[in-house]
Amino acid sequence: MSTQDIQQLIDFISQSGLDEVNIETSDLKINVKRYGAGVPAAAAPAPTMASMPAAPSPTTAPVASAPTAVAQPAAPVAAPAAAPAANTNYITIKSPMIGTFYRSSSPETPVFAEVGDSITEGKVVCIVEAMKLFNEIESEVSGRIVKVLVENATPVEYDQPLFLVEPI
Repeated sequence: MSTQDIQQLIDFISQSGLDEVNIETSDLKINVKRYGAGVPAAAAPAPTMASMPAAPSPTTAPVASAPTAVAQPAAPVAAPAAAPAANTNYITIKSPMIGTFYRSSSPETPVFAEVGDSITEGKVVCIVEAMKLFNEIESEVSGRIVKVLVENATPVEYDQPLFLVEPI
């Protein structure tokens, strides 16, 4: 199962309202749990234990704990998403995955894209680290960076706006 497949699974879970999904194949076990703000902490583990008849499932829970922890901050995504709606003439560069947003390849190197910079299609604008892999995010549009919507070294969600670009 690829990183993109896992991201799509987490997306599906967040949109469907399901609280738990277990997937088991011959070489992979995934147990994804979502605990929303309205679910009491004491009530959430009871269905989990009832739905896990075998002992191997608890060993998979730590594996899935990283996506579960990252999937919780879905509410803060709404605030940055409101900014692009106000500026309809701008194009939004969005995160293609869940991970940690970095503006440069290392702390000592300059940022890939600064406000006011002109960018072209295929230019690297940032890096998103997901599962210890550093993925260069390339622009799909040409234009000028108007606003950086995410702070350096902060978690980002799938499809979260990262940059506002004024098209050329």
